[in-house]
Amino acid sequence: MMSFAQAPQHASAFFTGTKMNASRRHSSETSSTSSSSSSSSSSSNRRAMRHNTIVRAEVDGDSKQSETPIAPAGTPVRKTSMLVIGATGTLGRQVVRRALDEGYDVRCLVRPRQNPADFLRDWGATTVSADLTKPETLPPAFVGIHTIVDASTARPEEDSYAIDWEAKKNTIQIAAAMGIQKYVFYSIDKCEKYREVPLMNMKYAVEEYLKASGMNFCVLRLCGFMQPLIAGYAVPVLEEQPLWGTDDDTKTAYLDTQDVAQMTMAAVRREEANGKILTLAGPKAYSVNQVIELCEKLGGNEAKVSKVPVLLLKFTRALTRFFQWSTAASDRLAFAEVLSSGVEFNSDKMAETYKILGMDESETTTLEEYMEEYFSKILKKLKEVGGESRQRDFYL
Repeated sequence: MMSFAQAPQHASAFFTGTKMNASRRHSSETSSTSSSSSSSSSSSNRRAMRHNTIVRAEVDGDSKQSETPIAPAGTPVRKTSMLVIGATGTLGRQVVRRALDEGYDVRCLVRPRQNPADFLRDWGATTVSADLTKPETLPPAFVGIHTIVDASTARPEEDSYAIDWEAKKNTIQIAAAMGIQKYVFYSIDKCEKYREVPLMNMKYAVEEYLKASGMNFCVLRLCGFMQPLIAGYAVPVLEEQPLWGTDDDTKTAYLDTQDVAQMTMAAVRREEANGKILTLAGPKAYSVNQVIELCEKLGGNEAKVSKVPVLLLKFTRALTRFFQWSTAASDRLAFAEVLSSGVEFNSDKMAETYKILGMDESETTTLEEYMEEYFSKILKKLKEVGGESRQRDFYL
């Protein structure tokens, strides 16, 4: 596996070369036009099209970003044209819905598969098939796009290195070369402090690579989502089934993905967010035990908790690193180890972040509000159907 410490230098070299090549092409085209006034109009159009796809234009020897982005076909790109990568995921789909509600023209990049994401088209988005691991499939999806929101990440059964590093690197290169005006990327809180964890190391490396791209960008570092807490804690409490916990006091400031989508669209709209790395955190941080206690209170049942010692996680990770077939498991255990190390995934700069995004903290859902709404709907449904808490249909 490559050293991610070298990623920023490689990125800088690539994008510097891109700008130098752009300058040479521009100079060559200018001299060619001067020496041959009888050049055909079709040739001029082709040169103009090539020039308009360069991410940066050279003006008086300085690198200046184009104020009026032009699509390769010569059509002005609207600021409301957006591509969402990872649009079928928990967060991606919320971004799509929010963007559509705000009047954006949303294009969704989806994987080629037998069961296409029909629900995205039902909402009003358009879809285009491409494979992030095959860079040659990406350019058609980027034509006519102003902003990219990248919510993609590797699934548990996929190669994280191929998706979360190689594919990201290729995607950023192509986006820069095609003149994408803004790139929003989701990272992980405190990724720079835990470079020994492969996923967090890759997230940090992508951040650095994006900085060197020359594009306007905004990195949104996430602490945790509220949605997985339903399956992980709320449902087992209602089901009176065992659930897993740890013996640590790690705390996470969870956010509803709908609120993350709202913050994302604010970052897309506002120039104040350009070039910023913002950590998005909920109003309050909770430990696993506090989440379980909240579910017990709202669900009216006592949880059956099986605790996993943090030392066992560390030992299991050390053991799995000895075998090639278990490397992926070791990487995920490393991430789990960080999540159970007693740190707090939160931000003490949310007041500043809300100011940058033009938002107010009162717009953000608290975990208590989110859980109360879920449990009230479930318990009401159970009462209507005369069911008991052991029924399994809790995912509404």
